Amino acid sequence: MTRSKLEWLARAGYSARGIVFLLVAALAVFSSFGGGQADTKSALDAVLEQPLGRLWLGLIGLGLLGFVAWRLAQSIANADNHDHSVKSYLIRAALLGSAVTYMGLAVYAFQESFGFGSGGDGGEKGLAAWAMSQPFGRFLAGAIGLGLVVGGAVTALKGITRRFERYLTLGQSRPLLLVCVYGLVSRGVVFVIVGIFFCYAAFTVDPGQAGSIGDALTFVRQLPFGAVLYLVVAIGLAAFGIYNLVEARYRTVSTPKLSQVRSELPSRN
Repeated sequence: MTRSKLEWLARAGYSARGIVFLLVAALAVFSSFGGGQADTKSALDAVLEQPLGRLWLGLIGLGLLGFVAWRLAQSIANADNHDHSVKSYLIRAALLGSAVTYMGLAVYAFQESFGFGSGGDGGEKGLAAWAMSQPFGRFLAGAIGLGLVVGGAVTALKGITRRFERYLTLGQSRPLLLVCVYGLVSRGVVFVIVGIFFCYAAFTVDPGQAGSIGDALTFVRQLPFGAVLYLVVAIGLAAFGIYNLVEARYRTVSTPKLSQVRSELPSRN
C-alpha cells in the first residue's frame, strides 16, 4: 500500500472516530436530562435518525474501516517504528485490540446503514458473552477486562505525559494541546471503569455485569459530587473527539517498510 493511500485511510479513520465520540459526548449530556444511553452504538443509532442518516452512517462505517486498516498497519506492520521491547509489543497488542473493536463498530454501522441490523446483544455485554462461551471463557473475559483497565490507564498516562506529541505537529498551540490532554485522560478514566466492570462480569460469570461507556458514566454520576464529575467526563469525551480530529489533520502517518514487515514475519527453516 502506498503512503498516500495509507495516510488517507488513517485520516479518514481518525475523523470517523472523532465524530463518533463527539456524538457520544452529546448523548451523555442530553441523557443526563432526558435519559437514554451514551455509548458508541447509541451514537451511530442517533446518526441513523437524521436526514440521509443511512448515507452518513455508511460513510462513518467506511471511515472506521480506514481506522481499522491504520491500526493493523500500526500493530502488525509496526508503522510507528516501535523497538522490540516488551513495552512496545504490549502497545502493539493494544493497537491490535483497538482494530478488532472498531471492526465490530464498522460492521454495526454497515448493518444499520443497509437496514439488516442483527438486533442482538452487542457491545461489552455481547463481547463478554462470547468470551465466556469459549474454553476457559471466564479467564479469557478476565484477561480482556484487565486489558481494558491497562489500556485505559495507558491512554490517560499518554495524555498526562503528553507522549502523543511525538506523532503530532501542533507547534505552539497550547489550547489545542490542553484539549488533547483533557480528552485522553477522560477517555482513559472511562475505559478503566469499563474494564473493571468487565473483570467483575468475569468474576461473577455473568455477562450482564459488563458495562459500556454509558454504564461507566452512570457510575461516575453516582459518586460524591457525581453531577459535576459526570459533566466533566462527558465534556472530556467531546475533547477526545476533538483530539481525534486533530490527529486526522496533524498526525504523522508513516508507511511500513517492506523489509520491516518481512522482519516481523516468522522465518522459514
